[in-house]
Amino acid sequence: MEEIGMDPSAANPGPLDPSVLYDQEKHVSSAVWDGQERGALRCHEHTSKLSEWRLTPKQIELVETAGFGYLREIPAISLDNPLISALVERWRRETNTFHFTVGEMTVTLQDVAFLLGLAIDGMPVIGITYTTCGTVCERYLGRAPDSTYASGGMVKLSWLKEFFSQCPKDASIEEIERHTRAYLLYLVGSTIFSTTTGNKVPVMYLPLFEKFENAGRYAWGAAALAFLYRALGNASVRSQSTICGCLTLLQCWSYFHLNIGRPKLNRDPIHDHFPFVLRWKGKQIGPTTNRDVVFYRKALDSLEPCDVEWLPYKYMDGLVIPEEIRNSLVLGRSKTMLICFDKAERHLPNRVLRQFSMLQPIPEGVPQWVRKSRGVDGGVDLSGKMESELNEWANRALHIVEGDDDADENEYMGWYFRITRKIVGRPVSLSSEFQRTIGGVREILYLAETFPLKGLLPEQFASISRIMSIAQECLRDQVGGTVVVSPIVGNELGKRTRGKERVRRKGTGKRKRSNDPMEGHGGSEDESQYCGIVVEVDQLHSYHTNNEVNHLRLCDTAIEGETALLLDTPNKIDDIQFHDGNDGIDASQFCDASNEADNSNILNAIGESDLQTAKTMEEVIPQSFELPDATDGTNNSEIHNETNKPDYSKACNATNGINDLQTPVGTHVNETQTCDATDRVSRSQPSDFAVHSDQQMVKEEAERGHIVMYFLEAAKDELVSAFYSMQG
Repeated sequence: MEEIGMDPSAANPGPLDPSVLYDQEKHVSSAVWDGQERGALRCHEHTSKLSEWRLTPKQIELVETAGFGYLREIPAISLDNPLISALVERWRRETNTFHFTVGEMTVTLQDVAFLLGLAIDGMPVIGITYTTCGTVCERYLGRAPDSTYASGGMVKLSWLKEFFSQCPKDASIEEIERHTRAYLLYLVGSTIFSTTTGNKVPVMYLPLFEKFENAGRYAWGAAALAFLYRALGNASVRSQSTICGCLTLLQCWSYFHLNIGRPKLNRDPIHDHFPFVLRWKGKQIGPTTNRDVVFYRKALDSLEPCDVEWLPYKYMDGLVIPEEIRNSLVLGRSKTMLICFDKAERHLPNRVLRQFSMLQPIPEGVPQWVRKSRGVDGGVDLSGKMESELNEWANRALHIVEGDDDADENEYMGWYFRITRKIVGRPVSLSSEFQRTIGGVREILYLAETFPLKGLLPEQFASISRIMSIAQECLRDQVGGTVVVSPIVGNELGKRTRGKERVRRKGTGKRKRSNDPMEGHGGSEDESQYCGIVVEVDQLHSYHTNNEVNHLRLCDTAIEGETALLLDTPNKIDDIQFHDGNDGIDASQFCDASNEADNSNILNAIGESDLQTAKTMEEVIPQSFELPDATDGTNNSEIHNETNKPDYSKACNATNGINDLQTPVGTHVNETQTCDATDRVSRSQPSDFAVHSDQQMVKEEAERGHIVMYFLEAAKDELVSAFYSMQG
């Protein structure tokens, strides 16, 4: 039941047309929508110790010859992990663009040239891969790392700094070149090619620095962008918690283009220094600690056109831009393939023409492609495995995109809103949606119970009875709710009311380091009971003791005649269990034969031989209605457990860690078998919870939350259809 005036995005954030964003289910935005918060990503960039390298004038000359003169001048910039994490939630690897509310945007080759001063034209960065470090380091650096500093084809940055950061004054030209190669490897490994391994860099880049003149002919800027695209795509998958690549480039790109999270510096911005990243270097003033992922997510969800700078470099001083950079800027509009060894990514400026001062038409479709995981065996030259990608790069000058003066941007935006994910954060939390759904079921129950019965046909009478029985079952265990029994059924149900319960979930997700910024869980509607905050649960009842289980049963009942309500066993819904395995809520969990008890048939937890016994059980009458069984004339309210017959409403046995398993049966059941099944559940469930990782628990909770929502919505829909069919 939709609230009046609600934003349609609140019910379906998109994409309405999945032809473009075909990987939506794997995307982190789906996890956020499900209530699965992963917090701020761990950002890997290792620039803090770059300033400790002491380069001689000759080394600086060689670094500039190799094409890294401007990159060397960029100081370490404090990373805003929550901002980067919120941007990743908007990144789509299907198009290699950000999907904002104003349209698509991306980091282009032109941005790389302006911000980092790296070459975007030249030879592709590709070569031979290595699985060991010894031989290649011995050849190009003059020494090899021992096993404590090397792993596979990667070497630790700390080893490079320890042995090569100070070049002797009387060093030979060969020694100077070796120390300079070590610095270049450290430079690219800590900035544009930083990895999630922590502090390691692949040695496969070393051969490209053999001759510094040749190194200066490579398109290092295009390789840096390919690497960043791949890192963004990987981080946008819902299961990831880290990101690497040139995050300084990403963050400063956001500062230039979006009026969100820009730092307030204690000086005027620098407009006459190149590369343009230097504009954002300086001591920040003003508080920033209250900005978490949710803060930036909401800002991006409500992004307005006035918050976007499509042409941020328009008023920059063009005289400070080196001539070789200016002459290659046209390639910033090249629709081509970007290459960095085994990473090949599409550069699609035709989707972001407004960043080039052009009108944006509806772009042509992007063919679905799978990013190949190419082998990195030692001695493999990747050029032979990437012929088509290399051909695209070779023809990049032939694919410069042009604008269309007749383009209708209104038509583009209409198309864009159908294919995009409009918002990432939920306008209404999951707990609020539960409450709204329960409220709808209550309203339907009230309408059914107050519906005039005089003159109804038997079919209509049965439909009303069915509506009430389904609604009563849905509301039976909700907190604070009074179930009113219809006079049609003729039963009296005691009022089941419980006070509000406050449930605290332990923090889930990846282990956070002590220096990670706070994710700011709290005070946001994006956060639900799955997000590690304190939640008031008004509508759903669950026990809190360490391993207790409570059941919310959604039963599909059938009407036979005017008085008998029998459970439709073939179509019944398995009990939804609310587990509190680690002092929290497992939103809903279906029982299976391996480790959980089905409340409607406990013998399922035993074995194949016991299934035959289960088949002899007669149809079960829910205790809530306490109706006589027409078959044997007895009251099927007896509840068998290990040693006694407790009342169904009595408290659970907290000693065993889970609720007593109630199994109402119409025929004799071997109590030993039932006890055996109970013991198995008692032993298996806590251990299962103990071995689950935090990340797996979060994922399962989100899935179970959706299961609960699914059945609540299904029950509500069934009530509505039954109600209208009765009226018809």
